[in-house]
Amino acid sequence: MFVLTNFSLEESSMLRNSTQHYGLVSISLHWLSAIAVIGLFALGLWMVELTYYSSWYKTAPDIHKSVGVLLLLATLFRLIWRVCTLQPVPEAGHKAWEKRAASIAHLGLYLLLLVIMFAGLLISTADGRGVMVFNWFEVPGFGELFEDQADIAGLIHEYAAYSLIGLVLVHAAGAIKHHVIDKDNTLKKMLGFNNHNS
Repeated sequence: MFVLTNFSLEESSMLRNSTQHYGLVSISLHWLSAIAVIGLFALGLWMVELTYYSSWYKTAPDIHKSVGVLLLLATLFRLIWRVCTLQPVPEAGHKAWEKRAASIAHLGLYLLLLVIMFAGLLISTADGRGVMVFNWFEVPGFGELFEDQADIAGLIHEYAAYSLIGLVLVHAAGAIKHHVIDKDNTLKKMLGFNNHNS
C-alpha cells in the first residue's frame, strides 16, 4: 500500500506544476499547441492557393477546421488548468520589465488564439452547417449572426493569425535569449529538463 501510494504521489507531482517547474500536462499542452499553431498557419497559407480541381481542395480545409476545433478545446482546457494549478516563479535574475513583458505576451497569445478560432467557427458555420471534426463529433453551426459574417470573420481570422505568428516569434526569441544569453532555466522549465530539481 505504501509503495502504491508513494508511486501515485510521485506520478501526480510529475503531472502538476510547482513553483519551480512545469508539470507534464502544461508541457504537453504547450508544445502540442505550438505544433498545431505552426501547422495550421502553414496549412492555411497553402490551402487558399489550391484550385477547385485539386484533390486537396476539400480535404485540406476539413483538416484545418478539425485541428482548429481540437486546438480550441485544448486552449480552453489549458486556461482552466492554468487557473487551477501553480505557476513556476520567474527566475531571480529576471528584470521587472521582462516579467511584465512575459505576462503581456502570454495574455496576447491566449487572446489571439481564441479570436482566431472563434472567427474560424464564424466563417465555417455562416451557412448554417456545422463543423465535422475528423468524423468524431460535430460542432453545431451558428448560422449568419450578422451581415457579411463570413467576410468580416475571414479578415479577423487572417490578421489575427499573422499577429499570432509574429508574437510567437517574439516569444521564442525571448526564450532563446534567456537560454543563450542569460543562461537561466526559463526554457529548460518548459522542456522539462529541470523537473528533477523540484
